[in-house]
Order: sequence, then C-alpha cells, then structure tokens
Amino acid sequence: MEPGATVCAVRSQRVLCGDEIRPALILIKDGKIENILPGLDVGPSASAEVLDVGNRLVMPGIVDCHVHVNEPGRTTWEGYWTATRAAAAGGVTTIVDMPLNSIPPTTTVGNFREKIQAATGQCFVDTAFWGGVIPGNQLELRPMIQAGVAGFKCFLIHSGVDEFPHVSDSDLHTAMQQLRDTGSVLLFHAEREIQQPLGETGDPCEYSTFLNSRPDIMEMEAIRTVTQLCLQYQVRCHIVHLSSAQPLELIRAARQAGAPLTVETTHHYLSLSAEHIPSGATQFKCCPPIRGMANQEQLWAALKAGDIDMVVSDHSPCTPDLKQLDSGDFTEAWGGISSLQFGLPLFWTSACKRGFSLADTVRLLCQRTAQLCRLDNQKGSLRLGHDADLVIWDPEKEFEVTEGSIHHKNKLTPYLGKTLKGEVYTTIVRGRVVYKQGSFSQQPLGRHLLLSHGRTQASL
Repeated sequence: MEPGATVCAVRSQRVLCGDEIRPALILIKDGKIENILPGLDVGPSASAEVLDVGNRLVMPGIVDCHVHVNEPGRTTWEGYWTATRAAAAGGVTTIVDMPLNSIPPTTTVGNFREKIQAATGQCFVDTAFWGGVIPGNQLELRPMIQAGVAGFKCFLIHSGVDEFPHVSDSDLHTAMQQLRDTGSVLLFHAEREIQQPLGETGDPCEYSTFLNSRPDIMEMEAIRTVTQLCLQYQVRCHIVHLSSAQPLELIRAARQAGAPLTVETTHHYLSLSAEHIPSGATQFKCCPPIRGMANQEQLWAALKAGDIDMVVSDHSPCTPDLKQLDSGDFTEAWGGISSLQFGLPLFWTSACKRGFSLADTVRLLCQRTAQLCRLDNQKGSLRLGHDADLVIWDPEKEFEVTEGSIHHKNKLTPYLGKTLKGEVYTTIVRGRVVYKQGSFSQQPLGRHLLLSHGRTQASL
C-alpha cells in the first residue's frame, strides 16, 4: 500500500491496545477507528483492503506538542513542508506549533491568520497552534481562543528573538485574569535572570562555560513564580522543557496544594548529558541547558513517578551559520536542538533500558500531550471514534542517524551518527498513508486543528 493510499484496515500480530500488546485488526471508516477486533481474521470486512504489517508494532501516532516550525518569516530555518515530513517520518501524526520564532509571532488574531495561511497546503500531518502572551497583548487572548489556538506560551526570560519579548509579573497577573474560566492553558519557559557573582567567564568553546551561565536556580526561581500564580488563579499552567530536577519538590508541593499544573521534559535532556558534549560542539546548545548525568537520572525517576507528565521534542532548528560552528562559541550560538523526526526512537532507546514499557511510551508521547492541548477527544489513543492516526514501527530494529535520512530542512543535529533503537515503518494520518519506508504521499494530507469552545474543529 503506497503513500497517499486510504487504509480500510490494519492487521498486526502486535497492536498496543491499552496496556496490552496482542494480535488485532483495526477497522477504519471515514478516517476514524471503527472497531478493533481481537485476532487476525478480517471477518465481515473481507472486501476491505487490509494493510498487513506482520509482527511490526501498531500504536497511536505521536502527538508532539512542542515544535518550532518558524514559518512565516524564518523559512530558511524550517517550514511546514519540511517539518511535517520530518514528523511523519518519525511516527508523529500531530504537531502543535509554537508562537515563535515565526515573523510575525502568533500574538494577535491577525498574526494567527497569517500563520494559518502560511501553513495551508503544506502540512503532511495534522497541525494545531499555540498563541503567545507578550507584554500588552492581553486583549488579544480571548479572541485568539475563539479563533482556535490550543493555548498560550510565555517567557520569563529573553526568548532569543526580539519580536517575542518576555513578560513581567504584572503582565502575568493581567494574562491570568484574562484566561481565568476559559479552560485554556498557559505554557511557561521557566527560567529567570538572577544576579550572578562576577568572576572569570571561562572559555566560550567549553560547554561548561555555557552550562555555568544558566544554573539550576534560574529554573527554580521561575517555577516558584509559576506555582504561586497557578495556585492563585487556578488557571491551567504548564512548564515546558524542564531540564533541572531541583524544582521537582516545588512542583510536587504545588500539585498537592491543588495547582492545575503539568510538566514536560524533552528527548535531549533524557538522552544527552553535559559530561559528553565536546568542546565547540554547539549543535548541543539549547536553553535551558543539557545538564549532568546525575540530574538526568533524576528526570527519568520523576517520569516513572509521574512527577513529569510528558516528553516532547522542542524541535528548534536554525541555519548552520547561527550555530557558530566555525568558532565553536557556545555563548554566541543559537540555542535549539532539532529532533522532531527522532523523538520516538530517542525515547525508546533510553526508556527500554530503564524498565519503561511500550504502554508508558504511549502515555508520555501520545496521550498526555494530546490532553495538554485538548486534542484527547480525537488524538493520542487507539479508541473507537478517534482519528485513525497510527505509527507502525519495529521497537527492536536499530538504525543509524545519517544526514541523508534527515527530513527537516537543516540537517544539523547532535544525534547525527548515533545508533537508535526503534525504526518507523509507516505513518497513517486519519486513515491515509502519509509515510512509508522513506517515501511520502505526493500531496500533504494534514489538516489544521482549530480548537473552539474546548474541542477541536478540523479545517482543510
């Protein structure tokens, strides 16, 4: 069955149904899961064309709710065509696009319409959109909710781009008042500037110099602010890309006190460690920074304990020149890591060694991410009536990340040359094959997912 084909049924020896892996036949009608039959007999649907994938694993498509596509305005960094193909090649069937680093940023209804226009006809997977909170745009928030954004993102520190300024405490209180009782969610880049003692700055080509410039206390102080706001206003709050394990006790205490707070971490914090970053290897730079191995094990333990809710890519690409590869200067390089295509195997490569199951993978990469952006009524689970979004993959198969296999626009990534476990074979979005063994559907088959009154309305 070639890319672009409509699938009426998928049969496999290994279908992940809830917490159980068993032989099953998934029947698909009008892009939805019509039924999941135990065993492998087609039964009454004998006339339907069946995609038989043998022993490959079938599970819900990944929902990656933290992706910087950068279009319009910075399409040399990335764009919808390349980002969503990379997503499809990685078993990601839904992305949620961040309000920066596009120009204009998604901070007004007018800017949101520009973004939707830029994405139209270019998405190979389904795409939802975050709005942004910046100083002075509080009266745009409710209209953006009505227009269909999934929620909002703000920064408590310089965002890296001047057109998306960070907010003050006063801005946050104003935004919270607007978001109260809307059911929407506010996402926080949780770092705050702190006064650091003057001293030697160190060699800018050594990773430790950059790491020391963004200590754990920056995350701790920001998260202290977030937890207080969350408790005060009872507005859903979400901490993006937690890198430090130190604030976890603060997070636990806030939740126990009744804060509607969720937390994500990323594949790079779980897969990479400061001790193994070579001098001048600026492709490893991101903000907050990749920390040490002991911290990383604490993040894994927090995932297992449920203190961290989900894992995302935070795909944040740029052109190679912005990474300052020639000088190897970590202090000047753009901070962002490209990983959208490799999230599933990155997670599984490390998680399976730590006792995580495939059901855990679905919970952390599909279900919880869908819940965050209120897409869980149609995405992230193999349930009757849900969209037939499937990833078909081999969890045992190892492969090497090569430049030729990368589908995002700029091929720079810290994972180049690494061997990962878990190769994606086929990706299906709403019953259509969008990716199969290196090939894509001729036309983009993704839809825009615009939320209205708390639930999703798809638009072509």
